[in-house]
Amino acid sequence: MNICLKQICEDNFVDAFNLKLADGQEKFVSHPIRSLAQAYVYYKQCTPFGIYDGDKMLGYVMVIYDYDIPEYDIWHMMIDESEQGKGYGKAALQKVINYIRQKPFGNSDRVALTCNKNNQAALKLFKEAGFELTGNSDEDEVELVNLLR
Repeated sequence: MNICLKQICEDNFVDAFNLKLADGQEKFVSHPIRSLAQAYVYYKQCTPFGIYDGDKMLGYVMVIYDYDIPEYDIWHMMIDESEQGKGYGKAALQKVINYIRQKPFGNSDRVALTCNKNNQAALKLFKEAGFELTGNSDEDEVELVNLLR
């Protein structure tokens, strides 16, 4: 496994469009098409990435910086349905955290994300990576935070 993050650009955005969510996962995470539209709007404060194993894109994630708080947010992380259950999500999350540690948009050690409370696999992944529930929620989404140390 050789996981890396590559910024989405004109050379690979179609690969991101071709990623597939498993049946029923649409209620847990947005497809990269929607996320890339958001990245276009928030271009001064975010970076969309393809998650790669070597030359093959197998997932997507976006890092966004909230200047008002300030904090880093992880949005729309997903692994293609054909590649789930192989440890790619765990490895990719560590790459995302390492990227955030570089503070590409501003100074903050706070990393937040939201997760559907029924997405047990993702909740387990995030908790194992040091994220903790904050007690904040919005409908079915719960907030988790990691204070990088």
